[in-house]
Amino acid sequence: MEHTAANLIQVRNRQRRVDLDRKEVVLFCDAIMWSLNLTKHALSVAFVGNRMMRQLNNRWRGKNYATDVLSFSFEGEAIDGLPFLGEIVIAPEVAVKQALDCGASPEREIRKLLVHGALHLMGYDHETDGGQMNEIQRRLLRRSFFTAANWMILRENGR
Repeated sequence: MEHTAANLIQVRNRQRRVDLDRKEVVLFCDAIMWSLNLTKHALSVAFVGNRMMRQLNNRWRGKNYATDVLSFSFEGEAIDGLPFLGEIVIAPEVAVKQALDCGASPEREIRKLLVHGALHLMGYDHETDGGQMNEIQRRLLRRSFFTAANWMILRENGR
């Protein structure tokens, strides 16, 4: 776990297809948390391969394919005395493919998935909330922290 000014953020990279700058991921997640008025919280982010994501998606959602992002809330838990929001799990390979399919940058897609995952951890659900989560996400995607010049993706291996 890495401490920022007020949050505790852990980033684990358990895949090899996309090289990520963990420090930039931490800084970006901290900016998301500040934008959502979440200070003095803990968060975990895991980047996994397609096989692991497919297994998680099948186990927790009954869907036998690799999805782009899953969020696991740990409401009521604490890490180092800070409320633990939960874990955001992202499959960078899926994210890169989605980005390329719709003409977006892989960097933007991964940033968008981090925002999306954080909103889910806060209890928002785009499938049931009548558009509230999507509206908050749209607003966050226009904020300056979202378009910052620091890059999380160092290299896409095999592309």
